[in-house]
Amino acid sequence: MEAPLRRILEQKGGAVVGVDAQTTVREAVRRMNAERIGAVVVLDEGSVVGIFTERDVLARVVDAGRDPETTPVAEVMTASVATVSPDLTVGEAMLLVTERRFRHLPVLEEGRLVGMVSAGDLMRWLVRDQAAEIQQLVAYISGEYT
Repeated sequence: MEAPLRRILEQKGGAVVGVDAQTTVREAVRRMNAERIGAVVVLDEGSVVGIFTERDVLARVVDAGRDPETTPVAEVMTASVATVSPDLTVGEAMLLVTERRFRHLPVLEEGRLVGMVSAGDLMRWLVRDQAAEIQQLVAYISGEYT
């Protein structure tokens, strides 16, 4: 839990799917489906200005009766996006996604987008970390620990 998010990004790769603020909802959803992801970072001249998620599609497009062919993501994205540093620990990030009910956290280093972690990424890391710790404890108890 004390590992920095940087370690997760190294394992999964730092590639982040981003879209321009004027990209239509339809095109953003196509990208999300093609990449099998639940969110894209919204960029304006290279800077993060928001995040567009599956929840945004449901609440701000479908339920609101907006046309995905003509609606730009800038009009329906979550603009108050929480970003984190790659030096934030997995435990701190897990606390943030749990308390604030986020599913995705864009990771910025010196103002530059370097990756994105999801709640699923954090859970996978924690499960692997705990499994390794349990194996070490079992080895220690059984006298096999070196």
